[in-house]
Amino acid sequence: MEGIAALLTNTKTEMAEHVARLERDLATIRTGRASAGLLENVRVDYYGTPTPIKQMAVINVLDAKTLEIQPWDISAINDIDKALQKADLGASPVNNGKVIRITLPSMTEERRKQLAKNISKMSEDFKVAVRNARRDVMDKLKKAQKASEITEDDLKRYEADVQKTTDSFIAQIDQVIKHKEEEIMKI
Repeated sequence: MEGIAALLTNTKTEMAEHVARLERDLATIRTGRASAGLLENVRVDYYGTPTPIKQMAVINVLDAKTLEIQPWDISAINDIDKALQKADLGASPVNNGKVIRITLPSMTEERRKQLAKNISKMSEDFKVAVRNARRDVMDKLKKAQKASEITEDDLKRYEADVQKTTDSFIAQIDQVIKHKEEEIMKI
């Protein structure tokens, strides 16, 4: 029984990690507002090591459309500038030698709809990952029942519990996606 409890706990943890990863991935998608999360995946070649930009600079949101990157090491400003240009944020960074400013243009209605469609597809991938976790634990529970480690009644109870957990995480994914789509479609 103790092994089953650990199995169920691990499955919940795995499902929660999928939801958290979806939230992190969505934070890097540009909405109508400037956000430091847009630079989350930008890596700068800093002395031969790909380094996250947030470890090299202070990122300020000046207003709804403007980000300011102020490096701690001024000698790295050109490397940061190159990395930002490669990142294809949809806006050109402006480097004045001390700080880099990025002014994000307004998104078109067509671009907003395309992003919403991409987010919906992304949500399906995460839902599949949660369902795969459910399938894996269900298979293990059935094997435990066949090996007489748990009774058939226990199996049914655990299966219902796993399904309830799965439904809960799928609902969380739907809620996160709905919130992000509303954010994108807001002008």
